[in-house]
Amino acid sequence: MEHKKIRIGAVTIGQSPRTDVAPEFESALGMDAELIQAGALDGLSLEEVRKLAPNPGDYILVTRMRDGTEVKIAEHHILDRMKAAIRQFENDGLDLIVLFCTGQFPEIDSRSLILKPDVLMVQTVPGILKKGRLGAVVPSPDQIPAMTKKWEQTGLEVVTAAASPYSGKEEDFRAAGRSLAEQKADLIVLDCIGYNSAMKKIIKEESGKPVILPRTLLGRIAGEIAGG
Repeated sequence: MEHKKIRIGAVTIGQSPRTDVAPEFESALGMDAELIQAGALDGLSLEEVRKLAPNPGDYILVTRMRDGTEVKIAEHHILDRMKAAIRQFENDGLDLIVLFCTGQFPEIDSRSLILKPDVLMVQTVPGILKKGRLGAVVPSPDQIPAMTKKWEQTGLEVVTAAASPYSGKEEDFRAAGRSLAEQKADLIVLDCIGYNSAMKKIIKEESGKPVILPRTLLGRIAGEIAGG
């Protein structure tokens, strides 16, 4: 009997397809699945996206356009567009929906199971590090206050560094790793879906500490849930 291929919908806050994220996510899945992508910024020009830039006090998200251009947007500008993508995936009868973003989002009512990297990481980290100092790497320095507040809710002491997965150079990641080592981090999380395995390797080399990569964590958990 031929098995029906699992269909997974991925919603990005940027533009789809996320050719930078999908290969490592699919490899981590450990199964043959059809990945269907949709982006909150799909159909918008760079000029239109620039108008979604955050103002003081807004929750800041960093993502990319289809061509790789880095952009900053305010979360409240894209929530409805994210919800529309999720509704479409629900109507299409997909087996599982994942978010290609580690940002914090309000609860989204859905008939389908949605995996949010932010929730997965916040639940996973305290299970690994009961006490000590957590190092968080974020794309932009102006995200540090919100990310620090998020991770302090785990009860851990939080130290931070910034390096963009979209416009950062190798030395930026080496500097971030060294900074977190100097700040005596015990465990490091790369708090953006844009970070890849090469960036993880550099930060691990420089810090000498274990590093959690969201896209592969998400892929492995999605594979566990969706796998037969």
